[in-house]
Amino acid sequence: MSILKGIFKSRDKPQNSTNGSSYRFFFGGSTAGKSVNEKSAMQMTAVYACVRILSEAIAGLPLHLYMYTDTGSKEKAISHPLYFLLHDEPNPEMTSFVFRETLMTHLLLWGNAYAQIIRNGRGEVLALYPLMPNRMTVDRNAKGQIYYQYQVADSDAPTMKSRLVNLSPVEVLHIPGLGFDGLVGYSPIAMAKNTIGLSIATEEYGAKFFANGATPGGILEYPGIVKEPERVRESWNRGFSGSNAHKVAILEEGMKYTPISISPNEAQFLETRKFQIDEIARIFRVPPHMVGDLEKSSFSNIEQQSLEFVKYTLEPWIMRWEQSIHRALLSEKEKPQYFMKFNVDGLLRGDYQSRMSGYATARQNGWMSANDIRELENLDRIPESEGGDLYLINGNMTKLEDAGLFGQKQGGKMDT
Repeated sequence: MSILKGIFKSRDKPQNSTNGSSYRFFFGGSTAGKSVNEKSAMQMTAVYACVRILSEAIAGLPLHLYMYTDTGSKEKAISHPLYFLLHDEPNPEMTSFVFRETLMTHLLLWGNAYAQIIRNGRGEVLALYPLMPNRMTVDRNAKGQIYYQYQVADSDAPTMKSRLVNLSPVEVLHIPGLGFDGLVGYSPIAMAKNTIGLSIATEEYGAKFFANGATPGGILEYPGIVKEPERVRESWNRGFSGSNAHKVAILEEGMKYTPISISPNEAQFLETRKFQIDEIARIFRVPPHMVGDLEKSSFSNIEQQSLEFVKYTLEPWIMRWEQSIHRALLSEKEKPQYFMKFNVDGLLRGDYQSRMSGYATARQNGWMSANDIRELENLDRIPESEGGDLYLINGNMTKLEDAGLFGQKQGGKMDT
């Protein structure tokens, strides 16, 4: 009974986890027979490309802290201590780019990103240090309150002394990915381990195939009795595989070689590898052309695909980052007044002709000034005395109610 149970067990059965009341899918063996974890997955070029594209995209976006003014508009809160931490240096050891790239990589591989929040006696944030997700446990205590338990390693920043540290929510910046309970996220790698395991198996097959000189296996036929078959096999492999492939073989005493394996084309080996790239790109919702698959891309649609990448792929991640930072780093008093915002305008910009056409429309209709446009193009401002901040409208257009002003009566007579 135990043998049958082991054969027919569900391949993705959820396991109990210490992470709150949720379940998670573990890394491990896949149905392709290959072990899948964050390190083996990153050795796949498609996974590495997707993780690099998304992490560098999030890290490269300008991140600003804004505040609402008395007039209802917004401006950059440069004087706030958080502005420097988020925009320049979250801690003395790394830049903002490296910090966000690291956390985004954690988020894509483990489904969660954690950073320790260092505060002073007044509760102000002094620094942010990344924490490894595979050494973090999220749970609830007897009162139902969330706490974080972290296993400290020698490679960590010297901000924690003991080996096992309990952290409160005010000490942790937690950005969860997709999950079932809203407490922790699930690893995309673990959830798609069978797809990635098949990719690993396919790549290893190709590597072994070409390591043998792309020579298929076969049968050595001998008319007599072979007394030492292992010695004959080893002698053949040593002489005509690997670096010795494609040498001329000399067969003696009626020996005959018959290949039996099918070719990679017949086995659709190349098609399988190509399909697995699309599968991995689908996991991370990355357009195939961004990982090097240009089969379905053209000059006319590749710009539209890039815009869809910003809207449908980056935007949900950006929302997770902004709301998690707002919740964890701002005090209750600051939350109504301050907010964080990633600037994606640079990614949404079209070609030069499209931008100039849009600017012309905005300028002529009075909702952008010359300096507004020049700031978007990283040009120096025009002095206010020279009209750089003027908002202009097209004189050929007027309100409908003003169209008959020339016919209004003044003193009982028609104005002419």
